[in-house]
Amino acid sequence: MSDPLVLSVLDQTPVPEGSSGGDALRNTIDLAQLADALGYRRYWLAEHHNGPLLAGPSPEVLIGPVAMATSRIRVGSGGVMLPHYSPLKVAESFSVLAGLFGDRIDLGIGRAPGTDPMTTFALQRDRRQASPDDFPEQLAELLALLEERIPPDHPFARLSRLPGHPNVPQPWLLGSSPQSAIWAADLGLPYAFADFINPHGAAIGADYRSRFKDSERLVAPQLAIGVAAICAETDEEAQHLAASSRMTMTLLRRGRLIKVPPPEKALRFLESEGLPIDAAPHGRRAIVGSPETVEAGIRAAAAEYGAQEAIVVSITYDHAARRRSYELIAEAFGLERAETEASVAS
Repeated sequence: MSDPLVLSVLDQTPVPEGSSGGDALRNTIDLAQLADALGYRRYWLAEHHNGPLLAGPSPEVLIGPVAMATSRIRVGSGGVMLPHYSPLKVAESFSVLAGLFGDRIDLGIGRAPGTDPMTTFALQRDRRQASPDDFPEQLAELLALLEERIPPDHPFARLSRLPGHPNVPQPWLLGSSPQSAIWAADLGLPYAFADFINPHGAAIGADYRSRFKDSERLVAPQLAIGVAAICAETDEEAQHLAASSRMTMTLLRRGRLIKVPPPEKALRFLESEGLPIDAAPHGRRAIVGSPETVEAGIRAAAAEYGAQEAIVVSITYDHAARRRSYELIAEAFGLERAETEASVAS
């Protein structure tokens, strides 16, 4: 029986210690094929710049190979950090993807920089001054381009022809703050809230639902939450695996960026710092444990927000352990597997 709570994947393309960014990117393709076979709804690629931990600065580049390597799962950005880019360029890129892959493409749109201030500045084309904070205007322009709704008297009216039409990506707004929920509700967009960044957003989710204005884009609120989770056969094994991400997050908050360390190294670090191995760093929520523990934790988080979907992000040192984590979660929720998994490596 299918479960009413939709499950999806957010892949940040983590780079384990001793491996390269290319290895991590190939792991992303492999994990996407597995998620496709296991019955996850969508597979989103994150955008992060200039760090050793994550190898995914260009979701719009990675979506194509992932969509080509899969068959039924939706593929998209989680998300494109719009302030870095021209709305027209984003619209064109995702229109190409929609033209190639039909209704399988999601365009998750974010406002955060996904990097440090210097890298943000380096991403600008014009560096004479910092770019303006005009995200609402950028978002409105992007949606108008995708939907071919540029007013006829607008200077950009003749730019509304995109290569992928009539296919268009499904836009989502991403966020972890009250303002993003307001924009999503006012624009009638589906909204994905990053609980793994801000685990105290239940009121924000409720505000999105209460403010939502039905539109041609969406007739009812559609809310997903991004949750951090690691699953293993036992609670103890999962806590052991989670030590790697706890070390990376602890050091990240101190301004130190590292590749994902082996659990044994991470456990030594946590012990030396006097940090418990079973506590999420800095108050963030992490759902870690056996299939029963993780299923209950994800359901509780989704119920807290009134969310219809949970988008699971997992970081482990060992790629096989990350694959197994998603397998166990899929089994716990009774996801419908593909008829054949011959193309998925065991």
